[in-house]
Amino acid sequence: MVLPSMLLCDFGNLEREVQALEAAGARALHLDVMDGVFVPNLTYGMPIVEAVRRTTDLPLDVHLMIARPGEYIEQFIEAGASSLTIHVEAVDDPRPVLERIRQHDAVACLALNPPTPLEAIARYLPYCDMVLCMSVMPGFGSQPFEPVALEKLRTLRAQHSDLILEIDGGVNEKTIADCTRAGAQMLVAGSAIFHSNVSYKQSLAELTGLSSSAIGRAP
Repeated sequence: MVLPSMLLCDFGNLEREVQALEAAGARALHLDVMDGVFVPNLTYGMPIVEAVRRTTDLPLDVHLMIARPGEYIEQFIEAGASSLTIHVEAVDDPRPVLERIRQHDAVACLALNPPTPLEAIARYLPYCDMVLCMSVMPGFGSQPFEPVALEKLRTLRAQHSDLILEIDGGVNEKTIADCTRAGAQMLVAGSAIFHSNVSYKQSLAELTGLSSSAIGRAP
Protein backbone atom coordinates (compact mmCIF):
# COMPACT_ATOMS: atom_id res chain seq x y z
CA MET A 1 0.00 0.00 0.00
CA VAL A 2 1.36 3.40 -1.01
CA LEU A 3 0.47 6.10 1.54
CA PRO A 4 0.66 9.75 0.46
CA SER A 5 2.51 11.80 3.07
CA MET A 6 0.39 14.87 3.71
CA LEU A 7 3.40 16.90 4.83
CA LEU A 8 3.88 18.12 1.26
CA CYS A 9 0.24 18.76 0.38
CA ASP A 10 -1.34 22.20 -0.17
CA PHE A 11 -2.65 22.98 3.31
CA GLY A 12 -4.42 26.06 1.97
CA ASN A 13 -6.71 23.64 0.13
CA LEU A 14 -6.64 20.70 2.53
CA GLU A 15 -10.13 19.37 1.82
CA ARG A 16 -9.53 19.51 -1.93
CA GLU A 17 -6.19 17.73 -1.54
CA VAL A 18 -7.68 14.92 0.55
CA GLN A 19 -10.55 14.46 -1.89
CA ALA A 20 -8.14 14.44 -4.84
CA LEU A 21 -5.97 11.77 -3.22
CA GLU A 22 -9.01 9.66 -2.39
CA ALA A 23 -10.26 9.98 -5.98
CA ALA A 24 -6.78 9.05 -7.20
CA GLY A 25 -7.00 5.72 -5.39
CA ALA A 26 -5.19 6.34 -2.11
CA ARG A 27 -6.15 3.68 0.43
CA ALA A 28 -4.76 5.48 3.48
CA LEU A 29 -3.08 8.77 4.34
CA HIS A 30 0.11 9.40 6.32
CA LEU A 31 0.27 12.41 8.64
CA ASP A 32 3.58 13.60 10.09
CA VAL A 33 3.35 15.34 13.46
CA MET A 34 6.56 17.16 14.46
CA ASP A 35 7.08 19.24 17.59
CA GLY A 36 10.37 21.06 16.95
CA VAL A 37 11.85 19.24 19.97
CA PHE A 38 12.30 15.59 19.01
CA VAL A 39 12.99 16.68 15.42
CA PRO A 40 14.25 20.05 14.10
CA ASN A 41 10.98 20.95 12.42
CA LEU A 42 7.46 21.97 13.44
CA THR A 43 4.39 20.84 11.51
CA TYR A 44 0.90 20.34 12.92
CA GLY A 45 -1.08 18.58 15.63
CA MET A 46 -4.56 17.41 16.53
CA PRO A 47 -6.52 20.12 14.64
CA ILE A 48 -5.13 19.02 11.26
CA VAL A 49 -5.76 15.35 12.03
CA GLU A 50 -9.34 16.28 12.97
CA ALA A 51 -9.74 18.30 9.77
CA VAL A 52 -8.53 15.42 7.61
CA ARG A 53 -10.79 12.99 9.47
CA ARG A 54 -13.82 15.19 8.79
CA THR A 55 -12.99 15.05 5.09
CA THR A 56 -12.42 11.32 4.62
CA ASP A 57 -13.09 7.86 6.00
CA LEU A 58 -9.70 6.59 4.84
CA PRO A 59 -7.40 5.18 7.52
CA LEU A 60 -5.13 7.86 8.96
CA ASP A 61 -1.60 6.69 9.72
CA VAL A 62 -0.37 9.28 12.24
CA HIS A 63 3.39 9.44 12.76
CA LEU A 64 4.31 11.12 16.05
CA MET A 65 7.78 12.58 15.72
CA ILE A 66 7.46 14.25 19.10
CA ALA A 67 8.94 14.14 22.57
CA ARG A 68 6.71 12.58 25.27
CA PRO A 69 4.25 10.94 22.82
CA GLY A 70 2.56 9.11 25.70
CA GLU A 71 0.98 12.36 26.83
CA TYR A 72 -1.01 12.69 23.61
CA ILE A 73 -2.20 9.19 22.69
CA GLU A 74 -5.86 9.66 23.61
CA GLN A 75 -6.03 13.10 21.98
CA PHE A 76 -4.76 11.87 18.63
CA ILE A 77 -7.04 8.84 18.65
CA GLU A 78 -10.00 11.07 19.46
CA ALA A 79 -8.91 13.33 16.60
CA GLY A 80 -9.27 10.39 14.20
CA ALA A 81 -5.98 8.48 14.04
CA SER A 82 -6.35 4.88 12.89
CA SER A 83 -2.74 4.02 13.70
CA LEU A 84 -0.20 5.78 15.87
CA THR A 85 3.56 5.56 15.47
CA ILE A 86 5.95 6.48 18.26
CA HIS A 87 9.74 6.53 18.09
CA VAL A 88 11.86 4.26 20.24
CA GLU A 89 14.32 7.16 20.53
CA ALA A 90 11.63 9.40 22.08
CA VAL A 91 10.66 7.32 25.12
CA ASP A 92 12.43 5.45 27.89
CA ASP A 93 10.01 2.52 27.70
CA PRO A 94 7.76 2.17 24.62
CA ARG A 95 5.79 -0.78 26.04
CA PRO A 96 3.16 1.11 28.10
CA VAL A 97 2.60 3.61 25.28
CA LEU A 98 2.15 0.86 22.71
CA GLU A 99 -0.22 -0.99 25.04
CA ARG A 100 -2.34 2.12 25.48
CA ILE A 101 -2.60 2.57 21.71
CA ARG A 102 -3.83 -1.00 21.38
CA GLN A 103 -6.32 -0.53 24.21
CA HIS A 104 -7.99 2.11 22.06
CA ASP A 105 -8.27 -0.31 19.13
CA ALA A 106 -5.71 1.59 17.08
CA VAL A 107 -2.72 0.09 15.30
CA ALA A 108 0.39 0.40 17.47
CA CYS A 109 3.57 1.13 15.55
CA LEU A 110 7.16 1.58 16.72
CA ALA A 111 9.61 3.54 14.57
CA LEU A 112 13.38 3.62 14.56
CA ASN A 113 15.75 6.06 12.84
CA PRO A 114 18.49 4.96 10.40
CA PRO A 115 21.32 4.95 13.00
CA THR A 116 19.26 3.00 15.56
CA PRO A 117 19.92 -0.77 15.53
CA LEU A 118 17.13 -3.32 15.54
CA GLU A 119 18.32 -4.50 18.93
CA ALA A 120 16.88 -1.30 20.40
CA ILE A 121 13.32 -2.42 19.59
CA ALA A 122 13.63 -6.20 19.96
CA ARG A 123 12.05 -6.50 23.40
CA TYR A 124 9.10 -4.29 22.42
CA LEU A 125 8.05 -6.16 19.28
CA PRO A 126 5.43 -8.29 21.11
CA TYR A 127 3.54 -5.04 21.84
CA CYS A 128 3.68 -3.77 18.24
CA ASP A 129 1.34 -4.32 15.33
CA MET A 130 3.66 -2.53 12.93
CA VAL A 131 7.28 -1.37 12.71
CA LEU A 132 8.37 1.69 10.76
CA CYS A 133 11.93 1.67 9.46
CA MET A 134 12.92 5.25 8.70
CA SER A 135 15.02 5.54 5.54
CA VAL A 136 15.87 9.19 6.29
CA MET A 137 16.41 11.09 9.50
CA PRO A 138 13.00 12.48 10.50
CA GLY A 139 12.31 16.19 10.30
CA PHE A 140 12.22 17.21 6.66
CA GLY A 141 10.98 15.81 3.36
CA SER A 142 12.95 15.30 0.13
CA GLN A 143 16.01 13.73 1.80
CA PRO A 144 18.10 11.02 0.07
CA PHE A 145 17.22 7.41 0.77
CA GLU A 146 19.38 5.50 3.30
CA PRO A 147 19.66 1.79 2.29
CA VAL A 148 20.25 0.67 5.90
CA ALA A 149 16.46 0.58 6.20
CA LEU A 150 16.34 -2.26 3.67
CA GLU A 151 18.63 -4.41 5.81
CA LYS A 152 16.36 -3.88 8.80
CA LEU A 153 13.27 -4.75 6.77
CA ARG A 154 14.81 -7.99 5.54
CA THR A 155 15.73 -9.05 9.06
CA LEU A 156 12.29 -8.20 10.45
CA ARG A 157 10.53 -10.00 7.61
CA ALA A 158 12.60 -13.14 8.21
CA GLN A 159 12.17 -13.15 11.98
CA HIS A 160 8.71 -11.64 12.56
CA SER A 161 6.30 -12.56 9.79
CA ASP A 162 3.33 -11.40 11.87
CA LEU A 163 4.41 -7.75 11.90
CA ILE A 164 3.28 -5.16 9.38
CA LEU A 165 6.37 -3.44 8.00
CA GLU A 166 6.43 0.21 6.93
CA ILE A 167 9.09 2.45 5.39
CA ASP A 168 9.19 6.23 5.24
CA GLY A 169 11.69 8.55 3.57
CA GLY A 170 12.97 8.78 0.02
CA VAL A 171 10.42 6.30 -1.31
CA ASN A 172 10.03 7.00 -5.01
CA GLU A 173 10.01 5.32 -8.41
CA LYS A 174 13.72 4.42 -8.04
CA THR A 175 13.53 2.91 -4.54
CA ILE A 176 10.01 1.51 -4.08
CA ALA A 177 10.69 -1.87 -5.70
CA ASP A 178 13.69 -2.46 -3.43
CA CYS A 179 11.55 -1.50 -0.42
CA THR A 180 8.87 -3.99 -1.38
CA ARG A 181 11.35 -6.79 -2.06
CA ALA A 182 12.92 -6.13 1.35
CA GLY A 183 9.56 -6.69 3.03
CA ALA A 184 7.82 -3.30 3.29
CA GLN A 185 4.05 -3.48 3.00
CA MET A 186 3.26 0.15 3.86
CA LEU A 187 5.22 2.59 1.70
CA VAL A 188 5.06 6.29 2.59
CA ALA A 189 5.67 8.60 -0.37
CA GLY A 190 5.80 12.39 -0.33
CA SER A 191 7.76 14.11 -3.09
CA ALA A 192 7.11 11.22 -5.48
CA ILE A 193 3.42 12.15 -5.38
CA PHE A 194 3.17 15.83 -4.52
CA HIS A 195 6.20 17.03 -6.51
CA SER A 196 5.56 14.78 -9.48
CA ASN A 197 4.95 16.19 -12.96
CA VAL A 198 1.91 13.95 -13.39
CA SER A 199 -1.45 13.71 -11.66
CA TYR A 200 -1.92 12.16 -8.23
CA LYS A 201 -3.76 9.28 -9.88
CA GLN A 202 -0.93 8.58 -12.31
CA SER A 203 1.85 8.90 -9.73
CA LEU A 204 0.01 6.60 -7.29
CA ALA A 205 -0.66 4.09 -10.06
CA GLU A 206 2.98 4.12 -11.17
CA LEU A 207 4.31 3.67 -7.64
CA THR A 208 1.80 0.93 -6.87
CA GLY A 209 2.64 -0.84 -10.11
CA LEU A 210 6.37 -0.75 -9.41
CA SER A 211 5.77 -2.08 -5.90
CA SER A 212 3.40 -4.82 -7.04
CA SER A 213 5.77 -5.99 -9.77
CA ALA A 214 8.49 -6.48 -7.15
CA ILE A 215 6.42 -8.85 -5.01
CA GLY A 216 7.72 -12.38 -5.17
CA ARG A 217 11.15 -11.40 -6.48
CA ALA A 218 14.21 -12.14 -4.42
CA PRO A 219 15.67 -9.20 -2.45
